Parts: sequence; structure tokens; C-alpha cells
Amino acid sequence: MSAWLISLEGTAAGHSLALWLALLAAFLHAVFGALQKGRHDPWLSRGAIDASYGLMAAPFALFVVPWPGSHMWPIFAGAWVIHVAYKVLQALAYSKGSYTVVYPVVRGTGSLFAVVGAYLIFGEVFTTAQWGGVAVLLSGIFGLAAYNLRYLDSQRETLQVALALAVVTGLFVALYTTYDAYGIRSAADPFTFLAWFFMIDGIVMPIYAAMRWRAMTDRPALPPLMARGVLGGLVAFASFGGIMLATRLDKVGEAAVLRETSTVFAALIGWLVLKETVGPRRIALMTLIAAGAVIVEMSG
Repeated sequence: MSAWLISLEGTAAGHSLALWLALLAAFLHAVFGALQKGRHDPWLSRGAIDASYGLMAAPFALFVVPWPGSHMWPIFAGAWVIHVAYKVLQALAYSKGSYTVVYPVVRGTGSLFAVVGAYLIFGEVFTTAQWGGVAVLLSGIFGLAAYNLRYLDSQRETLQVALALAVVTGLFVALYTTYDAYGIRSAADPFTFLAWFFMIDGIVMPIYAAMRWRAMTDRPALPPLMARGVLGGLVAFASFGGIMLATRLDKVGEAAVLRETSTVFAALIGWLVLKETVGPRRIALMTLIAAGAVIVEMSG
């Protein structure tokens, strides 16, 4: 399968596959965010998720895929640092503000800075029409955040802190998107990068989550938490793995923008699962997000 994927790089078929991988990642990333923000403490949820995908990836990293070349170890170290910082910031943001406010701000800033990063690192250039699509998409994303902020947020005493954390988290989204694209392109086998990334990335948060759980006076039951972790781990493989593969097959900036249609899926999850209100204004804003992504894709 690795040879087949590598053969598609830079081809029309690779472009189409990258498109579908980015859209799949968008949907699953919204599911992932809802799993972390759901009924359990976000730190515990993240620890359970990371433990699950780290343990599931270990046999593949150690015994199935080719081992990384020596040049990959510094790259893995950099990815580990970036992702740990991102996860800490994301958990802090979710603990301070509601999902439907924090999530759009994170994804909007992340997509914008990822496009800039793709230009600086990979020399990717968007057309004027594509920048127009980015503007349409961002207007929908930030409009959705502003609407939720005005009508739906219930954590107003910590709102300013939550928004600041969301913006910084978005910067780290852009950083890991471009850095992971560099990493997976540096590996001879893309699945080597993915397997080792998930195994290494699953080390830190479970330790902190276990310490946090032990310190709680009212500890949540472990079986439901671990079940959420296993589900989240499987979602992470398809979501993060899918977007990493998309950035190897095609342009990083386009994949990053298409992934931010996750904001639409997040709003739908907030409505259907978290029982948050959705009205005509939010539907119009979600339509803007989808339209912006279509313009970026069709104008490339």
C-alpha cells in the first residue's frame, strides 16, 4: 500500500484522494473534539485517547512498518514537543470555554496560519480566487464563533482567557500541520511516520491524566472513560493520519483549508449530540464555510 500511495504523489489521482482524505479528516476531527469535550474532564479524555492510540500503534511501529532512518529521530522529537504543547493548550481552552465557541476560533486561526506556513516552508502559492475562498471560509468560521459567543456561551467569566487560548491553540494547529507535512514527506514510508508518531505521541498525556484522576475526590468510573479513549484513538488514526497522508499526496495549504469544514460538522455534533441550539443564522454561516472550501478546491 505504501508503494501505491507514493506513486500517487503529484498526480490527479493523488489530488482527488487528498481531497477525500481531508474531508474525512474534517468530519472525524469534529468527532474527536466532541469526544474530548464531552461528559468527562477534557484532560482525562485526552489521556485515555492518547493511551489508546499509543498502545494500538506500538505493535505496528515495532514489528510491521520499516524502521525510521536516523534522520527521522530529530523530526519525531520536534513533532512530540509541538503536539504536547498543542494538546495542553487545547485542553485548557476547552476547560475555560464552551465547545461551540472555542472550536471555531481554533480551526479558523489554524487554517489561516497553515496557508501562510505552507507558503513559507513549501513555497505553495494560492491564486486570488483561492484567497477569496479562504476569506469566505474564515468569515463563516469566525462568524459562527461570534454568534455562539453572543447567544450560546455559558462560561462568560472565563471567556477572555478561553478565546486567547483558542487563538494560541490555532497557531499550534498551523505549526503541527506544516511540521507533520514536512515529517511525513521526509520518511521513506509514510506509514512508518504515522506508526511511530502515534506511538511516541501517546506517552505524556496518559501519565498526567492518571495523576489528575488519582487526585480527584469524585473520580469518574474508568470503564466508560477507557471506552471513550479507545473510540477516540480509532478516530485519531483516521483523522490525524488522514490529513497527514493528504499533505504528502498534495498541497498542504489546500488540505488544511478543506479540513476546516470540520467546523460545520462540529456545529452539527453540538446540535445533535450535545443538544446545543442551531438556527437559520448558524446554518447560513455553516453554508459560508462549505462554500469557501469549495472555492478553494475548485480554484486550485
